[in-house]
Amino acid sequence: MNISKIREDFPILVKGINGKPVIYFDNACMTLRPKQVVEKMDQYYYEYPACAERSHHKLGKKATDEYNNARVQVRKFINARSDKEIIFTRNTTESINLVAKSFNFKKDDVIINTDKEHNSNLLPWQVASRTYGLKRERISTKDGFDHEQFEQVLKKAKGNHNRVFVSMVHISNMDGTSIPAKEIINTAHKYDAIVMLDGAQSVPHISTDVKKLDVDFLAFSGHKMLGPSGTGVLYGKEELLKKLALYNVGGSTVNDTTYDSAEFADLPERFEAGLQDYAGFIGLGETMNYLKKYIDDIHEHEIKLNKILTDGLKSHVNILGPEDPKLRSGIFSFNAKNKMDFHEVALMLDSYANIMIRSGRHCVHSWFNANNIDGSARASFYLYNTEDEAKLFVEKLNEILKMK
Repeated sequence: MNISKIREDFPILVKGINGKPVIYFDNACMTLRPKQVVEKMDQYYYEYPACAERSHHKLGKKATDEYNNARVQVRKFINARSDKEIIFTRNTTESINLVAKSFNFKKDDVIINTDKEHNSNLLPWQVASRTYGLKRERISTKDGFDHEQFEQVLKKAKGNHNRVFVSMVHISNMDGTSIPAKEIINTAHKYDAIVMLDGAQSVPHISTDVKKLDVDFLAFSGHKMLGPSGTGVLYGKEELLKKLALYNVGGSTVNDTTYDSAEFADLPERFEAGLQDYAGFIGLGETMNYLKKYIDDIHEHEIKLNKILTDGLKSHVNILGPEDPKLRSGIFSFNAKNKMDFHEVALMLDSYANIMIRSGRHCVHSWFNANNIDGSARASFYLYNTEDEAKLFVEKLNEILKMK
């Protein structure tokens, strides 16, 4: 990747703030957007700001064509079999909730998560468990994914004639560790289990092929991969999506109605009620066009940056997760050994050097509570970050830590 050339596409990186460069290391929360995506969204508002899917005039037809093309681009990006398998949602959270509330669960079905789930892949299953009487199991990832424990849970459920639904975070937003997704899916399918992956931190960073993975459901968000906020995707195998109960109904979800009945539309429209964020999803389609040129190289680039921080700071900070940066992807989550508060660290980096990171519990409160840790500071990288930025981060953080 030509990082210098890529950075030219991000106005804030060129302009800075008050004439000073910005180092944006909060990409696990939300990435920056390239001008190509913003311009594509503006094009909708300037040139064809009309209803897609319903209006047959020239503006409506153009909006429909662009909206449908966005779905094609998403389908190609993850190599899904059909456009019908791509459901547009607001974000990863809504995608997971859609499945949790619509799957045909029965009492004593088993839900399996890991111990590092984002609240968006924890709370929907807590609610579903109470609603449907489901059993929940949690697989340890303390020393890597415990595949033996996982298979034992599957065997027990199979023996008790209970169906199993596996929903796991692919790459942790908290420490960057990943689960062996393909191996997990293969094992789960041996026991007739359904598998959903929370791909919020994986789809933006590694090439994702849903056919090769054979994953049943996959959820991810536009705002974590250079796309507009308020855009998300639920991928599902067509035969499984067709079995989901209706989630949110209204305009666009039906072909016809009477006062007492309705003929509901086919996939994907049956899950996309009401007027959509056409500009946002058209922008998401442009995001796929932009990102597909770089997706095969992003992961290795992020590891290089992570190694610079790890080598330069491991004597002064406690790193969450394994020390080897290859096992933490683009996430560097840490606490200062001198006990400087993680919020203070983040605020000082921002005010002192325009270095922007995240601090807190990163929506993984359950893991922090279980491990008696108050929270952490977190730097997270993406394709436009540079080695020079990583080196400056090390320099400035070391200076800040010496102040305490």
